[in-house]
Amino acid sequence: MKHVILPLILALGLSLSLQAQEYRYTEAADLNLIGKVFPDTPHPYHRIDTARYKGFSAGEIARLIESAGVIVAFKTDSPSIQIKTVYGAHIYRGGSATGFSIKGYDLYIRKDGRWLWAGAGMPNEDHPDEPFKLIADMDGSEHECLLYLPVRAEVLSVQIGVEDGASLEPMENPFRYRICVHGSSYTHGVSTSRSGMAWPSIFARETGLQTLNLGVSGRCKMQSYFAAALAEAPDVDAFIFDAFSNPSVEEIETRLFPFIEAMQAAHPGKPLIFLKTIYREKRNFNTQVEADEAARMAASVRMMKEACKKYPDVYFITTTNATSPERETTVDGTHPDDYGYTLWAHSVEKPILKILKKYGIR
Repeated sequence: MKHVILPLILALGLSLSLQAQEYRYTEAADLNLIGKVFPDTPHPYHRIDTARYKGFSAGEIARLIESAGVIVAFKTDSPSIQIKTVYGAHIYRGGSATGFSIKGYDLYIRKDGRWLWAGAGMPNEDHPDEPFKLIADMDGSEHECLLYLPVRAEVLSVQIGVEDGASLEPMENPFRYRICVHGSSYTHGVSTSRSGMAWPSIFARETGLQTLNLGVSGRCKMQSYFAAALAEAPDVDAFIFDAFSNPSVEEIETRLFPFIEAMQAAHPGKPLIFLKTIYREKRNFNTQVEADEAARMAASVRMMKEACKKYPDVYFITTTNATSPERETTVDGTHPDDYGYTLWAHSVEKPILKILKKYGIR
C-alpha cells in the first residue's frame, strides 16, 4: 500500500507546487512596442490617433484601434510565460478567423538566426480577464521573443507574466528600417489562424525589414484622409500599398493620382510600391463577382501603367499570389488561409527587395 501512497503524495506535492508558482507582470507598453506607423499614439495599442486625424468613419475607427501588426519585443529567461488582457469594447464577432487571431496572441522566439513559432493562445471565453499560459517548460535560458497582439480586438492593457526570479527586459528592435504597409483585410490579417500570420508579418520575419501594418480591413480605398494621415507618418523609409482590393473601378480611376500626389508631396523621393490584388476564389462560378473582379483588376493595371510613367518613385508589382496550384488556399472565397498568406509574402518578396535596394534599403 505504501508503494502506492508515496507516488500519490509526490504527485500531489508537485501539483500544489505548480499551482503555487508566482508570476511577475509587466505592461507590454513598458517593454518595446514595434510595428506601428505612428509610434507615439495616446493609447499605446492603437495604431493611429483617431482624435487627431479627421475624416474616419465609425467603422474605420474600429479597425484603426485594433492592435493588428503591433509586436512586443522582449527578452526573458522565464521557463513559462503568462498573459493578462483587458479588452476594450470593440472585438470582432465574425466567423472567418480563429480566436487566436481575433483576440489572441502569437509568440515567436529566435533560434539559430531565424524566428521560430513558439506558442499561441487566448484567454478563457468565460473569464477573459484571467491570465493564461502562453508557453511552459522552456529550458530557463534567455530567449529573444516577439509577441504579436490581437488582429481584430481593441486591447486596453496587455501584461506579460514571467516566473518570480526570472528576467524580463525590453529587446532592441530586431528589424531594420520602417516600411509602412497600408491596405485591405489582406494586409490587416483577416482569416489568419494566428495573429502573426498576416503577410506583412511573414515578410518581416523572412527579410528582417520592419513592416508597419496599417491594414484597415475592407475600408482601404485610397481616401484622401488616409493620405493626409500618412503624410505625417514619421521616419518612414518606404510605402507599400495593397490599394486595389477594395475600391470600385470609379474609385480607382478618380482617387489613385491624387493619392500618389499627396504622398509624394509629403514624402518626396520615397518609394511608393503598389500591389496588384489577388485572385478571389469567389469568382470561380459567380458570374457577377467574376465581372466585377476582372474590371477592378483591369482598371488597376491600366491606371498603374500610366502612374509609373507619370510619377517618379512609383512602382507596381503584379506577381501577387495567394493561390496554390491546387487552388485550395481560400477560407471564405475572399480571404486566404495561412498558407495563402505565406504564398503572397513569398511572391512579392523578391520584387519588393529589388525596388528597395535602389534606395539603399537592404
